Amino acid sequence: MIAQITNNQKSFSVDLQQPIDISIPLTSDGNSPTAWYVSPIKIEAVRTDQFTGSVEEGGSVNFRNIEFNPHGNGTHTECVGHISKKVFSVNQVLKKFFFLAELVSIEPEQSENGDAVITLDQVKQAKNNTDSEAFIIRTLPNEPSKLQRQYSNTNPPYIQAKAMKYLIDCGIKHFLIDTPSVDREMDEGVLAAHHSFWEYPETTNLERTITELIFVPSEVKDGLYLLNLQMASFENDASPSKPILYAIL
Repeated sequence: MIAQITNNQKSFSVDLQQPIDISIPLTSDGNSPTAWYVSPIKIEAVRTDQFTGSVEEGGSVNFRNIEFNPHGNGTHTECVGHISKKVFSVNQVLKKFFFLAELVSIEPEQSENGDAVITLDQVKQAKNNTDSEAFIIRTLPNEPSKLQRQYSNTNPPYIQAKAMKYLIDCGIKHFLIDTPSVDREMDEGVLAAHHSFWEYPETTNLERTITELIFVPSEVKDGLYLLNLQMASFENDASPSKPILYAIL
């Protein structure tokens, strides 16, 4: 099915039958990525004296409890409620779900303290499109181990706060990245990139979202896509999400 989309008076065609899923599946076998020292996701059948929620164990239906942390267990989308004193729900913030998105690949640079950092200059060089509302960074090297990586206490790559400021100045409302956070793992609670992107608390922008722990397959080329940012309807600062890309024809 070919669909026509219009953005800033420009028309594009996309094939809705060719989705590119850039979320990471959540599994309870210990093979899903984790971060922030959380436990692996748990998916367990409900068991009581009167009921067993497992067909394999003799129950009539599969009926399972799921225990997870949206920030630490896989792909998730968050709003400013992640860092604000006031409670904000990503389910109330995100009301539109299709965006023109630019995908770029960047190999983080080594900083003086040994961190792997995505810099302002790198973002400026990589960004080509002026119409996109979403910006997606695939970090290099793009190893399949990202699908199972245990990130806690590894200080993964992060992005400079001034690079985030540049992106919002370019009109970016939705930022996606394949690392656990846009900020350094241990930064004494500064969270500079988060604050910069949401302009919190000075001129807080409630519409913007950050999506972390995505995975973009290496065969997907850099360029312009239609992004469908799907998300579970949790009333929370963050929710597990399923971003889908469609190539522009």
